Amino acid sequence: MDAWLIIYHYCMKGSFVMEILLILFIMGCFLGFVGAGGAGVVIAILTVVFGIPIHVSLGTSLSAMAFTTLSGAYSHYREGNVVLKSGIAVGFFGAFGAFAGAKISAAIPGAQMHFLTGAILYITAVLVYLKVFYPHSGIFSLISPHTLTRGKKFWLMAGIAGIFNGVLSGTFGIGATPFIQLTLMIFFGLSMIEAVGTTMLVILPIAVMGGFGYMTSGLLDFNLFVKVVIGLMAGAYIGAKFTRRANPMLLKIAMVAVPIFGGTMLIFG
Repeated sequence: MDAWLIIYHYCMKGSFVMEILLILFIMGCFLGFVGAGGAGVVIAILTVVFGIPIHVSLGTSLSAMAFTTLSGAYSHYREGNVVLKSGIAVGFFGAFGAFAGAKISAAIPGAQMHFLTGAILYITAVLVYLKVFYPHSGIFSLISPHTLTRGKKFWLMAGIAGIFNGVLSGTFGIGATPFIQLTLMIFFGLSMIEAVGTTMLVILPIAVMGGFGYMTSGLLDFNLFVKVVIGLMAGAYIGAKFTRRANPMLLKIAMVAVPIFGGTMLIFG
């Protein structure tokens, strides 16, 4: 009888692992398509669907993004969607902000983190909606017609954008993808396609240092981390192949839908 219980336990455990891998692979395909690191959606899935404590989900998903975005960024680079200098500069400053943000997050109660992270995702959805459907109104009328590549203004903007997005990512365990995409388009003059690909490069150092910050606070589950990495990394590489091939309207809708989906799960799940 004990032997059958052991077999049943391992079968159920294996089924649980396969469920995580399958769901995250599907999400990885979608996130690679829209150029998102996807930590907000991953956090929602881990906490609501699989019952993982939110701070562990925050640290694990943000850390996993280092590998997810490595795969996606390489694929986007091969597709010609990455502006290297802007991505490296913003990501460099973002790494410092992400480490500080991870330490801030550890001091916020779990119940509040559910609501705050969900609210941030809703805000990102609104910003993305305004940008992709009303690109020439309000603050978006300030978008530079030329890519900013050098000079003091470039480094000032890279520092401000990087630190702001890094703190946001580290505190709430998200990639801050829409915020990064918007800053790249507004302050650096990148096209939507370039912003999608370059954002994945920016998220890479943010995820590494933010994940390190969570790890030093004891909020990183290594076994869960491996599962998340495998599922998302495989999916993100495939999804990135379809960004340039998709109908632009479909890409716009998907960019708005991703944060809405994650925010809804966290607040109402």
